Amino acid sequence: MKRFWKEVAVAPEGDGWGIALDGRPVRTPQRAPLAVASPALADAIAAEWRDVGETIDPAAMPMTGLTNAAIDLATPDLAAFAAPVAAYAESDLFCYRDARDAALQAEQAAIWNPLLAWAEARYGIEFILTRGVLPVDQPDATIAALQGAVLAQDRWRITALTPIVTIGGSLVAGLALIDGAFDAALLWDAASLDDLYQERRWGADSEAQKARAAHKRDWDNAARFLSLL
Repeated sequence: MKRFWKEVAVAPEGDGWGIALDGRPVRTPQRAPLAVASPALADAIAAEWRDVGETIDPAAMPMTGLTNAAIDLATPDLAAFAAPVAAYAESDLFCYRDARDAALQAEQAAIWNPLLAWAEARYGIEFILTRGVLPVDQPDATIAALQGAVLAQDRWRITALTPIVTIGGSLVAGLALIDGAFDAALLWDAASLDDLYQERRWGADSEAQKARAAHKRDWDNAARFLSLL
């Protein structure tokens, strides 16, 4: 779609804020009003629309895209939308340690153990750790508590959790980010630890680096979305 507007403004919309293009309200792909409760998020969305060139590039408008997802995809059935994220309570990355490399095991312990300890204290749970990739069953109480923590979030935060958790492989990292318990950059480094370790040991692979950079952009955009709520 080509740009057809000149002026972009933040305007009241229901109990929140919407975006107007030449005075006309922006709607989601499902034709719902694109409205948010946060003025900061509304300003960020408006900035994306102001920055559009001759044609709309959805990839350059992540705050708009995440807002559309929250309204069109999460709102109709929030529990169903949250289910794939909540499932990571059963297989969090931080519980799976390398089976052979002692140096990598040490790094994993140094970086991941404090994150798991935070979650254990925060939710009154315990984790079972394993070496290798074979699944390990977490206690039922741990799974229930973490899944409950996901379902307690609103549609905006669950929408942001989706890329954060699926890209990083860790529900603990996503919940820690929502709580503000750890810095977003530290959590990204924790989720990327295995890849970065292998890169240091064996050298960089250009395709792997490109893929990780793309994942980081999506992860950072979701983290920024959270910060604007």
